[in-house]
Amino acid sequence: EVQLVESGGGLVQAGGSLRLSCAASGFTFDDYALGWFRQAPGKEREAVSCIDSSDGSTNYADSVKGRFTVSSNSAKNMVYLQMNSLKPEDTAVYYCAVEPWAPCSVEPGVGPPPQYDFDYWGQGTQVTVSS
Repeated sequence: EVQLVESGGGLVQAGGSLRLSCAASGFTFDDYALGWFRQAPGKEREAVSCIDSSDGSTNYADSVKGRFTVSSNSAKNMVYLQMNSLKPEDTAVYYCAVEPWAPCSVEPGVGPPPQYDFDYWGQGTQVTVSS
């Protein structure tokens, strides 16, 4: 059974940093995309970033480029999202999700895959950025 568990959320002031972690277990896919998503109250879940297990390539939404960095430690089955220069508009529940045999980039200049492309999800972790 695929399990994804996020941690690291919390309350931070604008301009601060947080690092989210996603612990993955229960799957044996050789090739997968692991995405980070967020959902603010009253808004649709949006893709934030993605990392491709096959080559480590990454993809980011324009709203977080230059501020967020996704990385992975395959030996520990962990994926991280380092979030710097946080803004109040980054406040949301953050989720990690995994999809086997999926790319993070369909074509140059296009952001991460949308939520509908992912089948396996964690429970989410709350990030609140105060102004």
